[in-house]
Amino acid sequence: MKHNSQILHGNVIKNKTIAGFKLIETAYHAGLQISTHSHDFAYFCFVLQGNFNEHYARQTRSCSSFSLIFHPPQEKHSDEFLAATKCFNLQLSNSFLERTVQYPAFAEMPTNFDKGISRQIAAKIYKEFRFTDELSSLIVEGLMFELLGEALRYSRNNSKANPPVWLNQTLELLHDRFQESLSLNEIAAAVGVHETHLSREFKRYYRSTVGEYLRRLRIEFACRKISESDIALSEIALLSGFADQSHFTKIFSQIMEMSPAVYRKISGKR
Repeated sequence: MKHNSQILHGNVIKNKTIAGFKLIETAYHAGLQISTHSHDFAYFCFVLQGNFNEHYARQTRSCSSFSLIFHPPQEKHSDEFLAATKCFNLQLSNSFLERTVQYPAFAEMPTNFDKGISRQIAAKIYKEFRFTDELSSLIVEGLMFELLGEALRYSRNNSKANPPVWLNQTLELLHDRFQESLSLNEIAAAVGVHETHLSREFKRYYRSTVGEYLRRLRIEFACRKISESDIALSEIALLSGFADQSHFTKIFSQIMEMSPAVYRKISGKR
C-alpha cells in the first residue's frame, strides 16, 4: 500500500508552527510497520527515544536515539519499529528548501547526519519546542537556518574527495574508545602519522579538533543514555568517560546549551 501525505505517520503528541516551520512530535509503538510511503514536504527526523529500521532505495538505515535524518520531498521509504519510539520532525516549506538550490545533492538525497553538530542543533530546537516563550519563534528561526547551513556543509564535504585511510581509522578509533582518556600522541601513533599532521588534517576535514570531536561523542552517548534509561546522571557521567558529574554537567551544558537534568525532562524521563 502506498501513502502520500503532508501528515507524518504515527501518533501526534504535539505540533506547532514556529517561524514558518512545522514542528511535530510523534510516537510509534513497538512492532509497528509502515509500508512504503512518501511525503510532500522535506523534513528532518530527530529520534528522541527508541529504535527502528528505515528502508529506502534498496538500502536500510538503523535509527536510534539521537539519530538525525533528512528526508527530501517525495522520498519513498518504509519503517519497522523495533521498540517504542518518539521522534521530533522539522518540516520544511518548499520556499525554505529552495534556499538549497545551489546544493541540489542535499535537497534531493536522504541523509543520515552521523557526525558534525547538526544533532545538537536539533536538540536545541526541540528544547524551544517544549518550553515555548515569547522569544522561541526568533530562536527557532535562527536555529533552523543554522541547521540548514550545517546540513549544506555536510553535503558539500561529503561530495569532496574521500579522506585518507588513516583519517577514517582515526574516526573509528575515537568512536570505539571515546570513553577512554586518549592522548593525541597515542591516537597518532595508532594510525601511523605525526600528531601535528593528524591535528591539521582532522580539523580540515571535520571542522573541529580531535578533543572537541571526542567530547561530542561522549555527549551524544550521554544523550542516548538519558533518553533511553533511568540511570542516575552521576553514573551516566562515568559511563560517558567523564571524571565526575560536575565536569560532565559543565561540558554537557556548553555543547547542548541545557543541563543534563533539563535534557532528561524534555526527553520524557524523570
